[in-house]
Amino acid sequence: MKSKMIFGFHAVTSRIRHEASSVDEIYVDSDRVDRRMQELLHAAKAAGVKIIQADDQRLSNIVGTRRHQGVVAKAGELSLARNLDELLDAIDGPPLLLVLDGITDPHNLGACLRVADGAGAHAVIAPKDRAVGLNATAAKVASGAAETVPYITVTNLARTLRELKERDILLVGTTDEVDKNIYDVDFQSGCALIMGSEGEGMRRLTRETCDVLVSVPMFGSVESLNVSVASGICLYEARRQRLPRIN
Repeated sequence: MKSKMIFGFHAVTSRIRHEASSVDEIYVDSDRVDRRMQELLHAAKAAGVKIIQADDQRLSNIVGTRRHQGVVAKAGELSLARNLDELLDAIDGPPLLLVLDGITDPHNLGACLRVADGAGAHAVIAPKDRAVGLNATAAKVASGAAETVPYITVTNLARTLRELKERDILLVGTTDEVDKNIYDVDFQSGCALIMGSEGEGMRRLTRETCDVLVSVPMFGSVESLNVSVASGICLYEARRQRLPRIN
């Protein structure tokens, strides 16, 4: 099984909690003896994960950053990154998907995974090209969501979107160039919210494949929102519409 390094308390603790068998070993800062570290060590020991003592410099060398919080794990790839058809076939009820077209910043990807988890999205989909990929930084920013939300990369995004259409999943693209906004759309059936990069937005072919284009209404002086913030607003509007109505 291919291994990668993940770091930070949220990411490592979440991996141990959800799929401890995928963790080969964890490296911990021998100088950290606080409660947070003790809780992590207790969870790792209970799960039978090998623990290796290290110093701050060694941890920084392993992951290439000093923002490791004193814990690094060597772990295998998660089973979440599975075939899209398999995932869709297993969904009970209307799918809620987040599609990211051209997101290259790992901090943005991690934040998008976090809001996708919070809103109960079934998966995040992205192209293999012109996209950052789920690296250690993205996993850390996701604060555990990288372990719970399937992140599926596809070779041809436009073709994947057409396949979603064939499953009666509404493709809702976001742009600031239209008057119709997210509150004008019925999200109660299966839908995929498509977000483009902050600089260029969706690629032309992605835009042309969408069933409907909407904007996030802006009432202040700024012209646009961070992609993870916009993702959260759109996903939670879709989730709000799906909540049981109370008479």
